[in-house]
Amino acid sequence: MSEIILFRGLEAVVKEVLLAFAPLLALFFVFQALFLRLPRETVLNVVKGTVLAFVGLVLFLHGVHVGFLPAGSEVGLTLGGLPYRWVLIPVGLVLGFLAAIAEPAVRVLAREVERASTGYLRERLILLTVAGGVGLFVALGMARVLYGIPLLYILIPGYALALVLLGFSRPSFASIAFDSGGVATGPMTVTFILAVAVGAATAMRGRNPIVDGFGLIALVALAPILSVMILGLLFGRREAGM
Repeated sequence: MSEIILFRGLEAVVKEVLLAFAPLLALFFVFQALFLRLPRETVLNVVKGTVLAFVGLVLFLHGVHVGFLPAGSEVGLTLGGLPYRWVLIPVGLVLGFLAAIAEPAVRVLAREVERASTGYLRERLILLTVAGGVGLFVALGMARVLYGIPLLYILIPGYALALVLLGFSRPSFASIAFDSGGVATGPMTVTFILAVAVGAATAMRGRNPIVDGFGLIALVALAPILSVMILGLLFGRREAGM
């Protein structure tokens, strides 16, 4: 019986991932036939990698449905029901940091930044900068849930600050910053952190899980933009002082 519950919904996940992968693979074969003309061994490696990515994504997304979302919701409900609810803030800080560290897209971005900058910006530095920003803003999001702070009171000043920093940042850091904001809102953050926030808002009296629980991902998207551009300003000051 438990095995049936474990694999419930797997077929729907397979169909969703197949619909996402099929056009990409078809486009590759069209380009291969018309323009690329890659060796057979390279094409086979692409197909093998695609199959592995397909299987991995199916297992991950199915695991999200049967594991991450329920677990995050239960954690949020438990924390929201505690008499000392302030613990949501430090827990949010830790969860946000760890979720960003574990985010595959963030790691890919950090690796590509190091490669493109020929080692000037280290992968570890970018990873910690993004994760630190996400952790701080998830903690801020949990404080918003706890005290009922309107979302616009945080987003408007935050994006205003981002626009101000944009005027002082080098184009390279600005580009990395806005890409970081996109990749930080990946499956790890959305599935677990969002479920925790909604669960906490559900458990608190006087809180609306729709109004107070959602909006956290908007904060997560803003966090790396600010943290990476601040990192760029620090690099600029260091170079100016040399």
